[in-house]
Amino acid sequence: MTAQFLFIGVSTGASSIRRIFPRWMQLLGLDAELVGLDLPLRAPAATYREIAARIIEDRRIKGALITAHKIDFLRACHDLLDWLDPYAEICAEVSCLVKRAGRLLGYAKDPLSSALALQRFLPEQHWTSERDVLCLGAGGAAIAISVCLAQRAEEQGGPRRFVLTDILPERLDSIRQVHARLDTSVQFSYPLCHSATDNDALLRGLPPGSLVINATGLGKDAPGSPLTDDARFPQDGLVWELNYRGERDFMRQARAQADQKQLHIEDGWAYFLHGWTEVVAEVFGLALDDALFARLAAAAA
Repeated sequence: MTAQFLFIGVSTGASSIRRIFPRWMQLLGLDAELVGLDLPLRAPAATYREIAARIIEDRRIKGALITAHKIDFLRACHDLLDWLDPYAEICAEVSCLVKRAGRLLGYAKDPLSSALALQRFLPEQHWTSERDVLCLGAGGAAIAISVCLAQRAEEQGGPRRFVLTDILPERLDSIRQVHARLDTSVQFSYPLCHSATDNDALLRGLPPGSLVINATGLGKDAPGSPLTDDARFPQDGLVWELNYRGERDFMRQARAQADQKQLHIEDGWAYFLHGWTEVVAEVFGLALDDALFARLAAAAA
């Protein structure tokens, strides 16, 4: 019987994982198919509960990866999950569901995935100087990255300030509640920004070497950028475009200033791969080491 792996998102058919997943299953010697479920953002709680019940009852389903519905899914289905990992408790979200020994387990894998992606381009001792993070967008990815950096700040150093912006006050309120559960020296702030020009103003105040992140989904889920073309990136800055597909206007804006400002620019491909490989490994009980990740990344490329 072919197993099923659910992919719960908004536009799952456009994701590269549709082509990658069958290659991974062949490489791993697994008989499983990817089943995409497209839901509108902030779907009714009853919809999430129906999916949770389907996962519990259908023997073919081994688990699921959740993208844009991580917070809303846990809020609606908390009582249907038998266990949550520590990151899911802290972040109040689930990105990975696993059915094991008759129990439904929930994981928040994004803090780990973001740490692995950051390691690829963040220089050692980067935070020894007074540098900031400006994260445009305060959704699930922003939660994961901010928790990751805050928890590592005491041992490995961290940013002086971590600024998160959004157009929705409820998102800023939610992420503020997550940060209240952390013991960290990182100073968080949560400005409500109604327009790209508001974000431009915050960009101008960043010290050299700061990290700027597009976590809004603009450029992939919707057209545009959270910045205007007049925005000025910080000298020697790190620019992280979390999108790995789409028009990616934010990346275009950064590339236009790359030589003048000596910017290091990353897209979201490595983050995408770490996010998926961590969940696939958890669902199928695989030992994911550097060698296996390299093989899976090569197959995806």
